[in-house]
Amino acid sequence: MQWATLVAAALFAKDVAAQGSMLRFACSQLVVERTDPLVNPGMKYTPHLHQIVGGNSFNVTMDPNNDPSALSTCTSCTFTQDKSNYWTAVMFFHHKNGSYIRVPQVGNGGPEGKLINNGGLDVYYIPSGKVTAFKKGFRMLAGSATNTDASKVNKGNICNRCWTSTSEANFVGAQPCSGSDTVDIPADPKCKMIRQTIIFPSCWNGKDLDSPDHQSHVAYGSGVGAGGGGSCPTTHPVKLPQIMYELMWNITNFSDKSIWPTDGSKPFVYSMNLGGPAAHGDYVFGWEGDSLQKAMDNGCAENRACPKAGLTVQTPAVYNACTKKQQAPEAVDGWLSAMPVGDAAMKA
Repeated sequence: MQWATLVAAALFAKDVAAQGSMLRFACSQLVVERTDPLVNPGMKYTPHLHQIVGGNSFNVTMDPNNDPSALSTCTSCTFTQDKSNYWTAVMFFHHKNGSYIRVPQVGNGGPEGKLINNGGLDVYYIPSGKVTAFKKGFRMLAGSATNTDASKVNKGNICNRCWTSTSEANFVGAQPCSGSDTVDIPADPKCKMIRQTIIFPSCWNGKDLDSPDHQSHVAYGSGVGAGGGGSCPTTHPVKLPQIMYELMWNITNFSDKSIWPTDGSKPFVYSMNLGGPAAHGDYVFGWEGDSLQKAMDNGCAENRACPKAGLTVQTPAVYNACTKKQQAPEAVDGWLSAMPVGDAAMKA
């Protein structure tokens, strides 16, 4: 079985390579806080907690007229030229005594090699033929933070995987968002990790850098999953690199069912205090100059330096050191008496 899944994963990588090499790199946590400059600009203590990675110019407002690549002095991502910001909700374990704790994260392994993260997530830019890189000021949102209906989510784009190995390097399953992957967060003692995948739309209307709902200016193509997105609809004819977030939530210390809630509530929830259907990801473009376009045009791959595009890479020690103080200060680590919503969170 393991050999079969490795072959499937290798075929996925080969299919992507046939379309054009993909970037795949680590981004460590810049900060974990309740801000969301895309959906709730200017607000501190937003409705739920986010983990943010990328350039350190991230702030509560993120004025679209400002260029993160010019304002950031460091980035928590592998590529020096990438000052973009990427963020997602946080996963919590809910103990039967009512307290909550943030689930730790690890870098991803797999056939393409291990990525080293201090929390955070892994980012992919997957081309499919000739693609147009995002423009300065571009931003978008995938998923809905209020959704509770799994049938409203395309499992081929947003999913969770039960990872039965205690090591992220021991590959489990086939390509992302396929097979037994689910929209709902797995709740099975056999799961030692949960791999979350969020795939963004790869088609753009060619005009708007954003839209009121942060989604209407982009669209998913004909493809499903992490294959580059497929052909684009006439309403959104410009092909973008397909962005994918991959997160490894390590639930090994919480796989003992005796500590799970007995009142029917879920043991694992995202920071909206909701399950998998509410998974979402936010993106604000911030690559320097035309470096991303050059990376796509020159077949830059994985997390390696690419002289043709002027891409340089940082060591984990350097990108891990790029952090930022909370702009909405509150306790987010250790056992909490309640989910961080409403007033500032309190220790249990």
